Amino acid sequence: MKIDAVELRVLKMRLLKPFRTSFGVQQDRYPLLVRLEIDGRSHWGECVAGEGPWYSYETVETAWSILKGYLIPSILGRELRDVAALEALFLPVRGHRMAKACIEMAFTAALAEAARKPLSRYLGGVRDRVETGVSVGIQATVDELLDTMANHLQEGYRRIKVKIEPGWDVDVIAAIRQRYPEATLMADANSAYELDDAAHLTELDRFGLLMLEQPLAAGDLVDHAALQRQMRTPICLDESIEDARSARHAIQLGACRVMNIKPGRVGGFAEAQRIHDLAQAASIPVWCGGMLETGIGRACNVALATLPGFRLPGDISASDRYWAEDIIDPPFTLQRGGTIGVPTRWGLGVRVRVDLVERLTVRQETVR
Repeated sequence: MKIDAVELRVLKMRLLKPFRTSFGVQQDRYPLLVRLEIDGRSHWGECVAGEGPWYSYETVETAWSILKGYLIPSILGRELRDVAALEALFLPVRGHRMAKACIEMAFTAALAEAARKPLSRYLGGVRDRVETGVSVGIQATVDELLDTMANHLQEGYRRIKVKIEPGWDVDVIAAIRQRYPEATLMADANSAYELDDAAHLTELDRFGLLMLEQPLAAGDLVDHAALQRQMRTPICLDESIEDARSARHAIQLGACRVMNIKPGRVGGFAEAQRIHDLAQAASIPVWCGGMLETGIGRACNVALATLPGFRLPGDISASDRYWAEDIIDPPFTLQRGGTIGVPTRWGLGVRVRVDLVERLTVRQETVR
């Protein structure tokens, strides 16, 4: 299989509501899309890098630069038999996993289409629908948060994830538990705390949380291991799991009891599958998080979440959770039992609405 050209596009899309985390507030999203031209056909991918270096050192701007200057020139016109061949060409570029992932996932979808398989089946998935939860950002008031939760529970979401930060944590979770004692609930700190906050964080143990996600600094496995020894609540690592090696180290140190695997963050499907296999061998459940993706990235997440080790509801919300109009057809919708249906079309499984992509594009370049 030979890649003849790669098109880069940045879109401007407005979220239905501002989304606040410990990093700040986001209203507009600037998704970076790639389109591979292979044998006259288009295959789309999405880079999950953000607009600024808060969640990761990678940004839309750095990803564009790395893709155009290094990754795309390394693969254009070469005969690529499989993903391993693609990864070998990317190996000299250190890091920049989000930039690598959008090419790798688009190429994997192309291989799935050539094999006449849906992406989920090509990856080894075992489900025709995946359980899904929803992520709720920090709200102006607790009452507003409770009302937002009520709407999502009524919609049928299986799990609620609440963003927390110092000053918006224990009392907020207590108010939620008083209103919704039986809800499947987790908290996500996005690295907002230090190990010195351990005594405060252990107060969360009394609320029966499904997990506490990434409370300490990204990449810090030692302090997470120390915190996990002090908490009954399972710690879930997200930003700290950069690749299979860090996942192995986290398991060896006892730094977590759950892992969040985002293919767009770890370099693509192949690395995500390696992490999945390590976690499964260690009896650690995994789930698939979200990065405010369009339907292109969401289709990739849905496909990955069909693997057998994904035993917990992920952040794979319906398209209308974030967008008034998604750039794919059909959009993802919440179905019975709080699930999302897995596409059955060959390849990526959804059709990209090129007309809408054109309207939303603010930057474009093709490398041949």
